[in-house]
Amino acid sequence: MFKVIGGRALPAARLLAPRCGVWVESVRGRKSRNDPPAKSKEGRIKLPPPVDPVEMVVMKERFTEYNLIMRALRLEFKEEVLRKKYEEETGSLAEERARQDAEEHKILMEWNGAENHRMLKIRQLRVQKETEEADQRKLEVILKRDHERQAFIQQKEQEILQLQEDAKNFITLENLDQRIEEALDRPRNYNYAVDREGRVVKRTVLD
Repeated sequence: MFKVIGGRALPAARLLAPRCGVWVESVRGRKSRNDPPAKSKEGRIKLPPPVDPVEMVVMKERFTEYNLIMRALRLEFKEEVLRKKYEEETGSLAEERARQDAEEHKILMEWNGAENHRMLKIRQLRVQKETEEADQRKLEVILKRDHERQAFIQQKEQEILQLQEDAKNFITLENLDQRIEEALDRPRNYNYAVDREGRVVKRTVLD
């Protein structure tokens, strides 16, 4: 019998046989969870595999060495991160950042001043426009009041003229006899009846 890679022993006839086809090795199937234990293994107590003491010592040493190396690497990386952070806060990078912050602050202050100047102009224009509108409204109110006062004066003047015109027909002591004679010469009958439309339908005859 010959030894092959993997520690399995194969017969010489199988190795020297012509390769006319693919050889498939039969594989024993696995048991399911519900299958009972084999009769040959009934009452067997499964013990953990034996551990070589020398191998255990070597594995412990290697595991301890591995933990020490990983801890040293973590501390090294942490120290590097803290060093970079410290340099950014207090080192040369801090000076560069302070200079950049000062330049940015200067730029922002200039922009703020320009924005305040622009808003001041807008506010001045708005105040000026509001003042002009208020003055225009006041002027319109004054003109309206003047127009109403002029209209009132003209109305009163018309009433005075109309009253003066009507006063010519008033009865006074000077024309009392004349008015009596005119009334006697032109008698008027006010004794009459009217319908719903205001038409005179019946009038009495004066004696």
